[in-house]
Amino acid sequence: MGKFSQVSRLPEFEKDLKRLLKRFKTIEDDLEIFIEKELFLYHKLSIDNKGIFQIPGLPVKDIKIHKARKFACRSLKGKGVQSGIRVIYTYFEGSDTVELIEIYYKGDKESEDRERISRHYL
Repeated sequence: MGKFSQVSRLPEFEKDLKRLLKRFKTIEDDLEIFIEKELFLYHKLSIDNKGIFQIPGLPVKDIKIHKARKFACRSLKGKGVQSGIRVIYTYFEGSDTVELIEIYYKGDKESEDRERISRHYL
């Protein structure tokens, strides 16, 4: 299966992940699988499983910020891809790179940190 030329994480993403790891022990592995499978299918093969969409109304120009709503977390038993874990990222087609911006659990917060997105891309 093909990979992206680079996958990077914002420092805040690392903090988000560390916080979630305390509760969801498999999340690091789940994230790897998610990038290899979901992101690959969506961006490289144009297969849309309706789990990823572009976030509308952001002040950033020329950068598509995506939210993934389907994220299979094995620590959340019985939930499957509707685990409630959200991943915010951007994919730069030209350089074939994925930048992970934010990961959170829907039970903790309602939506993405638009402030963080603006800070990084404006």
